[in-house]
Amino acid sequence: MAPTGGGPTLLYYLYRSATALIAPFAYRKVAAKLAAQGVSKERQKERLGYASLPCPEGPLIWFHGASVGESLAALTLIARLSEHLPQAQFLLTSGTATAAEVVSKRMPPRCRHQFAPLDASSPVQRFLAHWRPAAAIFVESELWPITLVATRHSGARLALVNARLSERSVARWLKKAPTARFIMEQFSLFLTQNDRMSDHLLSLGADPDHVRAGGNLKAGSAPLPVDADALSQLRDRLDTRPVWVASSTHIGEEQPVLTAHKALSQDHPDLCLLLVPRHPERADDVAELIAKTGMSFARRSKGELPTKGTQIYLADTMGELGCWYALSPIVFLGGSLEPIGGHNPFEVAQAGAAVITGPGYHNFTETFPPMIAAKGAVEIHDAEQLAKAVSHWLAQPEALKQAQQAANAFANGQSKQLHDVVDTLIHELELEPKIG
Repeated sequence: MAPTGGGPTLLYYLYRSATALIAPFAYRKVAAKLAAQGVSKERQKERLGYASLPCPEGPLIWFHGASVGESLAALTLIARLSEHLPQAQFLLTSGTATAAEVVSKRMPPRCRHQFAPLDASSPVQRFLAHWRPAAAIFVESELWPITLVATRHSGARLALVNARLSERSVARWLKKAPTARFIMEQFSLFLTQNDRMSDHLLSLGADPDHVRAGGNLKAGSAPLPVDADALSQLRDRLDTRPVWVASSTHIGEEQPVLTAHKALSQDHPDLCLLLVPRHPERADDVAELIAKTGMSFARRSKGELPTKGTQIYLADTMGELGCWYALSPIVFLGGSLEPIGGHNPFEVAQAGAAVITGPGYHNFTETFPPMIAAKGAVEIHDAEQLAKAVSHWLAQPEALKQAQQAANAFANGQSKQLHDVVDTLIHELELEPKIG
């Protein structure tokens, strides 16, 4: 089942040689990072292709998602595919300890997690020799040349789902067009988020017969888990106070959020902001920003709970996002006031909240414009507009209720695409459907 086409390029061979030399040094770096996050030495070696789990019997379908968002999208597909493929086993790989921790709490039956091998010949060959996948499904933007070529050469059929490449990445690949075409030839199927991404893949040399529209798989993700005890405790503490959430904020976004909250507090003195940085390791810096505003705050990571006088609750922990969304009908999604690309609005809508976003949502261009048109979300550009959007919904409960319903209806409508995606994967990757 070797791929057809122009074949490997000189650049590919140079890359393969370079990664063989660099791999030991790269491993030291990634292993140190994993160790700092509490990952055992045995599991660190998974990055070198040494498995820490046995390979199960039965056909194995391998999914790879770089980080948390991609891994959760993969879990959604795994759960659906397992219903159609009762004999199949599933492997999910990712590159980060955070993703490993999150998916470990949501792993469906017949699925296991490993860290992905480094993109070098020896780690990849060890990985493939142990796991022997029948198919490999990569989520969003994972184009690791050695991994893709070796996996295809092993006989597995490859798919890229929720396909998304940044404009910068596309431009870089276009400068090495023959190699890009060779990489595109490894895939049997591309499922893209939107037409623009389909055009990009075609420009890189993807076979038009293999490129399909698949929508955004994150629309079909299961609702975020909620700790009922924690939710009850926080509701008791907040009592009847109005609450809004600023979620998944990045560097440069906390300051406008805090400016907006300070302005809102003048008309809504009981209002509490739940501030959720995208990366909890930035919590000390965020706490310093809050302190400079003079507003009172408490930190989740220190075991503190909000009191009647707490103006800001710094939610600097992992795995509790579902709880924060359940506490508030209004959520500002970060990664959008800065040109980050935006974050998943479906999780917010599924939780029953209305969405506020900045303009920098280029990773969700197929999602936010129609969601805004449906009045389930609003777009703002600065602290002043953010404060006005929150204030409007606080003062107009009926308008807020309509926005919540519109957001939820939009998310439910989008999630129906997942059925078609599963059928396409089964057919195009020649997976065995459920009998009867």
